[in-house]
Amino acid sequence: MKTIATSLRSEVNTGSHLQQAGNGLALVRVTIGAMFVWVFFENLGKGLYTPAGYAGLINYYIKSSHCPAAWKAVMGLAANHASMAAPMQGLTEISLGILLVIGLLTRPAAVVAFLFLGSLWISEWGTSWIWELLVPVLASLGLAIGSAGRRWGVDAWLSQRWPSSRWW
Repeated sequence: MKTIATSLRSEVNTGSHLQQAGNGLALVRVTIGAMFVWVFFENLGKGLYTPAGYAGLINYYIKSSHCPAAWKAVMGLAANHASMAAPMQGLTEISLGILLVIGLLTRPAAVVAFLFLGSLWISEWGTSWIWELLVPVLASLGLAIGSAGRRWGVDAWLSQRWPSSRWW
């Protein structure tokens, strides 16, 4: 009989800990989302979504960063096609920000955020503090792994209707 009581107590505590973990992940999700929204408007104000502004920034990274030569070639391709790449980056940033803040399609958005921020982190090697973007990169990966949309977001509502879906 004692084993059953202990077992039930463990299940109750585990459920409580899962809720607390979900709240923590939701807080990180909203924070990363707000960061993307903030950066979008900051970059918009700086003119970095125009072809000239975008190409100038990318060319600065090519000249100044310590990233691998292969990655500099990829950045050069983006700079040469800045008329397409600049608005695509702006759309990516604002979309990820909104999706993460409202908690919709959190897992896919977090995976894209992880890849996007990871690419930016590599681009900035040697031009900024190494931890500046590494923390949001890994936090985004944690959001994808941890189902961060199941608390405080649209995904929480969707998961009640389709609980086995991997999208949230």
